[in-house]
Amino acid sequence: MVLKKPNFDSINRSLAKKGFSFLVKVVDKYAPDRLLLFALKSLDNRIPNRLLSLAIKGIEKLAPRRLRSIAIAAADEYVPDVVANSRKICAVLAAVGKYIPDEIIPPESTERWENLRTKFHIPKLILSRQR
Repeated sequence: MVLKKPNFDSINRSLAKKGFSFLVKVVDKYAPDRLLLFALKSLDNRIPNRLLSLAIKGIEKLAPRRLRSIAIAAADEYVPDVVANSRKICAVLAAVGKYIPDEIIPPESTERWENLRTKFHIPKLILSRQR
């Protein structure tokens, strides 16, 4: 009797696809456009640049390069096309993703980051930062 090892990669991929698909369905159905627009405008208008710079510096210090690389790879591989086709989800990801500067992206993940930018229509960092 031979026991097969479970393929954790396929299990993780399946769970991620189901989870993201569920999230997209919930947001598309129940999140009103006005609420999302208000939240995204508040992010742009009310959060000071110093707080954003502090958050970016915190990510650089607390999240090691390897962890950031794994997170970008997982987002590039596991996020299904259902997420990329959701107008509301893409708007939220683009609004948050534009604050991620290229300096905190690990060099080995630049290609995957560009794939994510294209997939979710994430613009480049629009604020000038003085560190």
